[in-house]
Amino acid sequence: MAHAHGDYYLPQPSHWPIVASTGLFLSLGSVAAWVNDIEVGKFGLLVGLAIIFFVMAGWFGEVIRESESGLYNDQVDRSFRWGMIFFITTEVFFFAAFFGALFYTRAFSLDWLSGIGDKGMAHEFLWPNFSEFWPSSGPAHVGGELNTMEAWGIPALNTLILLTSGVTVTWAHHGLRSENRKQLIQGLFLTFALGLTFVGCQAYEYGHAITHMNLTLGSGIYGSVFFMLTGFHGFHVTVGSIMLITIWVRSIKGHFTPQRHFAFEAVAWYWHFVDIVWLGLFIFVYWI
Repeated sequence: MAHAHGDYYLPQPSHWPIVASTGLFLSLGSVAAWVNDIEVGKFGLLVGLAIIFFVMAGWFGEVIRESESGLYNDQVDRSFRWGMIFFITTEVFFFAAFFGALFYTRAFSLDWLSGIGDKGMAHEFLWPNFSEFWPSSGPAHVGGELNTMEAWGIPALNTLILLTSGVTVTWAHHGLRSENRKQLIQGLFLTFALGLTFVGCQAYEYGHAITHMNLTLGSGIYGSVFFMLTGFHGFHVTVGSIMLITIWVRSIKGHFTPQRHFAFEAVAWYWHFVDIVWLGLFIFVYWI
């Protein structure tokens, strides 16, 4: 049971963070097992995702009940804003690590493995026939022959879809601030519908890549960075779409006012972050 101290609402310690961490680590570990042909990985991934969705339902519901009961004041609102800023900052560094792996591979590792510069011992003693090129399936083509994903097909369409969704969520925000609830509801519906369309297109792209292009996580360094970056981004779009649906249902129920709607703003911040990350993916993974 939560309680208040003076003018500040203080909830009791929550079990949700540790449950969420359990689901996340189980999901990631299961993906690693699945990639290495350990069958239990598929089951573990389903269990991990089920835990994550359970946490989202329970945690969201708890916060919504507290908010609608009037427990949150301006100070709590500010703490939520700072918390969301810190969260998105961690997400920036999360994706920066994978982009860093991509840039490091293309700018340094390929040169060294091909004997360019003063760090060519790997080329001389291990892979003397390796030549620098991108995309690479690895020294001695350990990842096998593969085809790369063209930028001007589904990826370009998905770019248009996400950029459009950024416009619709902003349009919904304007509707909320101007007390136009119909515009708010329509804008949110269009936004999560576009998000789910993006995920569907990406799932189709993955199926085509695996079955017709021999492009998998095991397809050398190109396959690894491709699926790690686009896969984690797709997961973020999925989570963002669930949050948008939650906000949409709340809007239908009459929640939020022009003065008090941080939950909406937090989801909008997250969604714009997802849009920006995708632009980086489209340019550096698909295009260049």
